[in-house]
Amino acid sequence: MAADAAGAVEIRSALGRLRRTTGLPVAFGGLVESGRPQMRISELSGTSTMALRSLRVTSGNGLGGKAVALARPCAVTDYSSSRQISHEYDVPVAAEGIRSVFAVPVVVRRRVRGVLYGALRAAQPLGDRTLSAAVAVARDVEQALVVREEARGLLAAARPEPVADAGANPSWERVREAHAALRALAPRIADPGLRSELLAACGLLTAPAPAGDVGLAPRELDVLACVAEGATNAAVADRLGLSPETVKGYLRSAMRKLGAHTRGEAVAAARRSGLLP
Repeated sequence: MAADAAGAVEIRSALGRLRRTTGLPVAFGGLVESGRPQMRISELSGTSTMALRSLRVTSGNGLGGKAVALARPCAVTDYSSSRQISHEYDVPVAAEGIRSVFAVPVVVRRRVRGVLYGALRAAQPLGDRTLSAAVAVARDVEQALVVREEARGLLAAARPEPVADAGANPSWERVREAHAALRALAPRIADPGLRSELLAACGLLTAPAPAGDVGLAPRELDVLACVAEGATNAAVADRLGLSPETVKGYLRSAMRKLGAHTRGEAVAAARRSGLLP
């Protein structure tokens, strides 16, 4: 799936969550166009007209453009009369009949990638609880976009040309680093579909396991993937959000299943079994 199409899917899904968590009747949003200082409203939920569909919002203009320019949430109680924003988009906003509006930017790696809007058809303040819920939804979108980008990078680096000693191939080292990073990300993904998609992408980087070979529990594999990158138990614990003792327990269990006596032997055995790249 193309990056923009995948981003649009995330925005569309987020609008439903935004309405459920805030109770607002109207939500809409879109992505910032690549290489251009503007975003396009492509997704609508709860609207009664198509006035906002495909509206291009320039950075700095209107409420959404202000959120893009400042990279922070912005809100107005009555859009048409607000002195906090410019009014290039009053006509489509009035056509939809919305008045109290907020715009929350979706920021990935310090760059605004999109905007989520929520709105009321009455001029009344949007409380802190509503704005906090909207920001939480935007953070979910940010995380999903990061994971998708990491997965694309991982797959792009996958399956380098075979060499006599794969372990000496710098490309494989990048694959292993990305594999460990994505294994660490997966448990933090709330969306089960996206988590499954991410883990499937990780699986493309490993060789098919021989029939009847050993299998590791997901957390055992997460720990071993980090250990394979040279991480200490404390570093693994910090990366995976576990206690050092829990990490030790997973590592001991993995070593026992693999018939290994040291961390290095466990990593080597996991690679031979196709469990690690």
